[in-house]
Amino acid sequence: MKKSLRNLLIKKQKLFLLKTRYSKYIRPLLLLIDVLIINSLLFFVLIKEHQSYFFHVFLSLFWISSSLFLSYYKIYRYTSTYKVLSLIFKQTILFSLGFFAYFGIFKEGTIVNTQFNTLTIISLLLAFIKITLFILIKNYRRLGKNFRKVVFLERDATSEIIMTLFQEKKYLGYTVEGFFSKEQSKNSLYLGNNAEIYNYVIEQSIDEIYVTLSEIKKTDIKLLTKFANENNIQLKLIPNSSELYSKNQKVEVYEDAFKILSVKKLPFEFHENRIIKRIFDISFSFFTILFLMSWLTPILWVLIKLESRGPLFFKQEREGLNGNRFVCYKFRSMKKNKEADEKHATKNDSRVTKIGAFIRKTSIDELPQFFNVFLGDMSVVGPRPHMDLHSIKFEQEINNYIKRHAVKPGITGLAQIRGYRGEIKKKSDIENRVRLDIFYIENWSFLFDLKIVFNTVFNVLKGEENAY
Repeated sequence: MKKSLRNLLIKKQKLFLLKTRYSKYIRPLLLLIDVLIINSLLFFVLIKEHQSYFFHVFLSLFWISSSLFLSYYKIYRYTSTYKVLSLIFKQTILFSLGFFAYFGIFKEGTIVNTQFNTLTIISLLLAFIKITLFILIKNYRRLGKNFRKVVFLERDATSEIIMTLFQEKKYLGYTVEGFFSKEQSKNSLYLGNNAEIYNYVIEQSIDEIYVTLSEIKKTDIKLLTKFANENNIQLKLIPNSSELYSKNQKVEVYEDAFKILSVKKLPFEFHENRIIKRIFDISFSFFTILFLMSWLTPILWVLIKLESRGPLFFKQEREGLNGNRFVCYKFRSMKKNKEADEKHATKNDSRVTKIGAFIRKTSIDELPQFFNVFLGDMSVVGPRPHMDLHSIKFEQEINNYIKRHAVKPGITGLAQIRGYRGEIKKKSDIENRVRLDIFYIENWSFLFDLKIVFNTVFNVLKGEENAY
């Protein structure tokens, strides 16, 4: 029974994480294509004597940084043609400044006859490709492809106009399934009362929910926001004139006329954030392995072997991203025992060796997990992975525990720097860990990771009460 419940929870989490479209790969792919086009044209058009690896790298990085600054690739289905043309113009101007800046800084006094021609060809081709793709995608949506299924919760004059807009302008790519309302209606699009929206959205795989704020209570908005986040559904709010925008909402303009408040996505729903985190993980773990573990490992091998029989590394299966299992590594800090996979270390634990007590107190025993980070099973910062037996128990007893599987487990985390590490003595210990882990997932930033790493090092040097 416990195993089947656990499998159901894991399956639900996987469905939550996998309910994403391949469109998340489109922006990185378009960026890559544009960079390849730039470099190809530079190679074939620019005079050969001015070709250099540095020039290609400089312009590639400048294009990438300027496009990120201007949000050049953030084109949505509701983005107007004017907005696209405006982005193309701004990006062209900025890239042109970078192009000529290279010759001004690194080739001062040099006149290159093909400069202007090269830049013109690059700019025109990139603009042509972007506009063509924009038009092709709109026409593709007119055919009923790449659509998003939407429902409305309550109605007013604005939501009625938006509903009509979606139905008439097929190129936007929205399919209106209908609306829910506390008042019954004979309208053919009426789907039921407000309470029925939750089951309908799940059963019909709805992508977006549009809510009329003038007709719904704030407490219901909180419930809908929680429901939408848990099921990877976009929640769009149709504001009234007095609505105040909160920090977790962003304004989206439809057809240059209607403003919609969109509940912001969680940080890890953005593919670029996962890339940034992975680059940091690879870099940090590589330097730790190279400059710290390379000389520390043989020393610990001697000390651990002298005190007790057994291997240098302690290996244990734990749950990672999406609930998938991986082998977690640590320096062995205990004598070989049958309770290693069932029982946490306790204060004055007789299983812990003398050298083991030292490396646990200083967190040196965790260093082999940088191999896990480098291989991609773990991250430097994230929720700590628990023993398999404990994970089964916590998934059944602790609300939202399974949300921790939305990211890779970490060597350190927000819960650890707040003092929630080591032995779990009471239920509130694990509840607080989960609460802090979820806060981290919902509020992640690269600077947040750096802050946690800094505090971890500080706590290790200062000494922690629960490190035993």
